[in-house]
Amino acid sequence: MKKPCDVLIIEDEPQIRESLREAIEMEGHRVTTACNGREALQLLKKIDAPSLILLDLFMPVMSGYEFLIEKTDRPEIRDTPVVVVSAAGNGIEGTGISGFLRKPVDLDKLYAVVDRHCQH
Repeated sequence: MKKPCDVLIIEDEPQIRESLREAIEMEGHRVTTACNGREALQLLKKIDAPSLILLDLFMPVMSGYEFLIEKTDRPEIRDTPVVVVSAAGNGIEGTGISGFLRKPVDLDKLYAVVDRHCQH
């Protein structure tokens, strides 16, 4: 049996956010969600660093790009792997991400990414 891990999903679209959450929870992992980068940064002050962050790029309040910049200034999450989940991925090269999943997300690819980053 796989060891459960903590995954943070940062996604502004409720239907996508909930679909990802349900799929990952069905695999036995714990999931926390945020609607934008700012909400995620506030949440990360209250919870232990997750094993993996799934990040949308285009969100109101604080985009995924802005979150990635802020993340580098936070020692507690600086090394947490981030996989971008987006329909468009232009300009993300060299931003310190660990992977990319294109929307709509293929569940087999999602599970593979989560399993890879959740192995301790």
